[in-house]
Amino acid sequence: MNRRQFVASSTALGALATMGGLPLTAEGVPKTRPNRIGVSSYSFWGFNREPLRPMDVCLEHAARMGFDGFEVLQRQLISYEPAELFKIKRHAFVLGLDLMGYSTHQGFLSPDKEKRKKNFDHTVDCLEQAYQLGIPTMRVNSGTWGTTKSFDELMARRGEDDPLPGYTEENAFEWVIEAYGGLAAEAGKRGVIMGLENHWGLGRTPQGVKRVVDAVNSPWLKVTLDTGCFLEDPYDRLAMLAPDTVLLQAKTYYGGGTWYTLDLDYDRIAGIMKKAGFAGYVSLEFEGKEDPLNAIPKSLALLRKAFGQM
Repeated sequence: MNRRQFVASSTALGALATMGGLPLTAEGVPKTRPNRIGVSSYSFWGFNREPLRPMDVCLEHAARMGFDGFEVLQRQLISYEPAELFKIKRHAFVLGLDLMGYSTHQGFLSPDKEKRKKNFDHTVDCLEQAYQLGIPTMRVNSGTWGTTKSFDELMARRGEDDPLPGYTEENAFEWVIEAYGGLAAEAGKRGVIMGLENHWGLGRTPQGVKRVVDAVNSPWLKVTLDTGCFLEDPYDRLAMLAPDTVLLQAKTYYGGGTWYTLDLDYDRIAGIMKKAGFAGYVSLEFEGKEDPLNAIPKSLALLRKAFGQM
């Protein structure tokens, strides 16, 4: 290659890099591609459909239905041993599915330092599991106060529980920010982005999620945005968190929901996410009473239509 050819090719590569490798329209504006659509293993199992609990069964259904990716619910796993995780990783690859999300549970709303430390260590273990699975992002929570008697009661209260006597939400923010400040370093060691979900507790409001994420101020703590966890005025609230979102969990409720049913406008939600520049995965979380093997394909068609227009 002579100097002129080298300069010409370098200039072309530089221009492509500047545009992020995106193809250009006639107007010179980068085209956006449709969001990839995945499905959570939770959509099949739902915590109580035992024939649909095994990951190999869920993976086979997801591939047959035509999903692009698969999100693993950590509590659904029978074993966390590396050999078992590697089997899931291999199976997904052979089926042509991206393992793109790891959904975990933890809680830091407690004055008990040992309890918070136990949840910290559990989250580090989860990060290691995500790393072994080759999953790039992991859903995390603030946790709740635990002052309601059951999840049914928590849902009846629209996701709000009272602080423990003698403590306030200000204490809770201190504990959660401290925990995720340390966990961000652990996530960075493994290349796994944590996504704090708008999932009850301090995640009940977009302001609560943003306060934690902004305070930690790390590329390894962003947002997992759940379309079904803002029970009132969802669209403005989703828009507040959209710019920091690394994974969008999309709820559907065919057959009616167990605790509540939301009538979500996914065309509108797709527009919100597009405006925010979200190019990542949309992960279906089916939460209705209909047979999931019937409802999940309908949900996929709904999401393909909405997010395929981007």
